[in-house]
Amino acid sequence: MITAYQGELAGIATAFCWTASYLLFTIAVRIAGPKWLNRWRLSIAVVLLLIVHWIVYRTPLPFGADWGRWGWLTLSGVIGFAISDALLFRALLYLGAHRTSLVTALIPVMSGLLAWAIFGEQLTLAQVLSSGAVVAGIALVISARPAGQEPAARKQIALGVMFALGTVGTQSLRYILSKQALGGGFPVLSANVVQILAATIAVWLAALFGGRWKKDLDVFRNRKAALSMIGGAIAGPFVGVTLSMVALAKAQIGIASTLMALPPVLLLPFAYFVLKENVGPRTVAGTALAIGGVACLFLI
Repeated sequence: MITAYQGELAGIATAFCWTASYLLFTIAVRIAGPKWLNRWRLSIAVVLLLIVHWIVYRTPLPFGADWGRWGWLTLSGVIGFAISDALLFRALLYLGAHRTSLVTALIPVMSGLLAWAIFGEQLTLAQVLSSGAVVAGIALVISARPAGQEPAARKQIALGVMFALGTVGTQSLRYILSKQALGGGFPVLSANVVQILAATIAVWLAALFGGRWKKDLDVFRNRKAALSMIGGAIAGPFVGVTLSMVALAKAQIGIASTLMALPPVLLLPFAYFVLKENVGPRTVAGTALAIGGVACLFLI
């Protein structure tokens, strides 16, 4: 029975892993800020991925891939992990875990629009309406203003939305670039390790030339921030991404994608009880509408 539904179970496990990574990264970024987080979590993820790739393929990297494929993967990795996740951590700082994860539910919508513009892929009326439901649900949550909210807080939310939308745009572009590199049955694990490696080199080069790398070592003096970052790196780009590959390989893409879009729902109780974020009826309704739109986008 378990074997028959291993793709679906992997999709649910992926959603829990990404939920855990949102929570842990939010804790870390609130303690020590967003700048260091991307560098260290990519470093941890790339070491783990290199080890797994060596175990599976007996080589740390896909050295047999042609230069064109390496180029597409490098570009998509820098955009989709180095730049995109830097924006994501800023969004977590200003918006919190739940609202950030909800805005990133726009990624399949943006990806569909880019595929339509670049590859000429057609969107059905049902998909357009589903995309509208996602946008409406997110708008419902983001526009909620608790009583007594200060103008400075509203400004932070606006900044957070801008960073989260930047994450949506760059992640969607990564999907498009990755599609160019994955042609011909190229292994997803190999693609992921090249992307993460390229992003890791990019963020450390930027830190080296900016003179910021020495300060990153000081962060490990804060045990809570360091453990949250390490846990998030293991749960997200390592275990979560690996499980997502299993889900996409073993289950229908519509079902797998919908299950993996569940973090905003799973985050509701954690955001309220753990992170002390405001979660009211409007937030719950908007989350349900957005996730329902994502489900319809893939399943209809």
